[in-house]
Amino acid sequence: MINQVKLETKSEDLVIIERSLKLAGEVQISGAKNAVLVIMLAVLLADGKSVLSNVPDSADVNYVIKLLTDLGAIVVFDRDLKIVSIDTTNVNKHSVDQQIMQKMRASILVLGPLLVRQGRAEIAMPGGCVIGGRPLDYTLDNFRRIGAEINLSNQLLVASISQDLQAKRLVLDYPSVGATENLLMAATLIPGTTEIINAALEPEVLDLVQMLTKMGAKIEICAPAAIKITGVKKLNPIEYTVMSDRLEAGCLLLAAAVTGGEIFIPNADPNTLDIFLFKLSEMGHEIKTERDKLGVWLKATSNPKAVSIKTAPYPGFPTDLQAPMTAALSIAFGTSVIEETVYENRLIHVRELRKMGAQIQNTDTRAVITGVDNLYGTEVVASDIRASFALILAGLVAHGRTVMSGVSHFRRGYDGMEYKLQSLGAKISVCSFQDLVPKNSSNLDLNI
Repeated sequence: MINQVKLETKSEDLVIIERSLKLAGEVQISGAKNAVLVIMLAVLLADGKSVLSNVPDSADVNYVIKLLTDLGAIVVFDRDLKIVSIDTTNVNKHSVDQQIMQKMRASILVLGPLLVRQGRAEIAMPGGCVIGGRPLDYTLDNFRRIGAEINLSNQLLVASISQDLQAKRLVLDYPSVGATENLLMAATLIPGTTEIINAALEPEVLDLVQMLTKMGAKIEICAPAAIKITGVKKLNPIEYTVMSDRLEAGCLLLAAAVTGGEIFIPNADPNTLDIFLFKLSEMGHEIKTERDKLGVWLKATSNPKAVSIKTAPYPGFPTDLQAPMTAALSIAFGTSVIEETVYENRLIHVRELRKMGAQIQNTDTRAVITGVDNLYGTEVVASDIRASFALILAGLVAHGRTVMSGVSHFRRGYDGMEYKLQSLGAKISVCSFQDLVPKNSSNLDLNI
């Protein structure tokens, strides 16, 4: 099928995807995006040189490097070895460049470390993916409770300490990952015992806990969902290896699943993907794991069945895998229902999937999907990190060629993902607008 595509941008790269059936092979996943960013910022809690391994070369990692450098840290990133060294000895600023803050939501995680290190933090309200509100109230209200003065004015957040912060029992209305991590980092250096009740216990939060413990923090995980922190006088620089990315593993498993292929991911931890793997099995895909070791193997069924999912904090179905799963369910037999309970606007990708022929009815938080036999390539726009991969999945099974803009989101979340997909047999490439426009052509309508 020939698709006529009107490219809307000249300034940004584009992802080109062609129908690619039966992806197969073995592929390694990178370090976890949702763990590495906060771990990089947590080294601000100690003076000296820390060395982090298994660091993905993603746009968000490079934004954090800019943030740390702006504060006075000396950062060296060996992109081939995936090792970052961060020397915080000369960090002496309490304000972060506004443009850096507005590049990603995770930048708010500098608040806790900067406040306890410098006694003051001046940061712009963070930017990032447009997937709905992520209220900072859980974070800011609890920082006020432990004695911080918080002021918001013209998108500038100023936090300061007029007297010593006080350890307290803190209760979160919702198990927010960002609030848990920010309060946890600050509490490591507050005298006394701080408890975070209804804490987020995602694997990435536990990776941060393990890293802080190695730095000398005293942290205890308590049932059913609490973290107890006994403050220490000083933390030490460390060497630490970041966990592998369970969400990237989920995306790659889905790539094999939708194309009818077979994949083995040797460094994926199946214990962090329980409900996701259960849903893949429920669809009919064959999964093999060994619970006492790493590695996940998938062989796709030729007749995937519809399933229903409801996102929730860990150990529930990950909201970050909802968009890719939506794409997979678009070609499953039957009717699926997706309920998004974490972010109210995280079904924006549905509009783009409909362009490709998906039959989906949705509100902001609920989608009903009737599986179709075929999707069709066209021009689509990625609205956030996870939506970008959903559209790539759809492009891999669509007839014709798919052209995806919004590549900056793709780059923020994944390290060399197009090459990993290519190694499995995918027809995918990233190119510039100019590469698609024939020389001496003023016509922007391309038959592709």
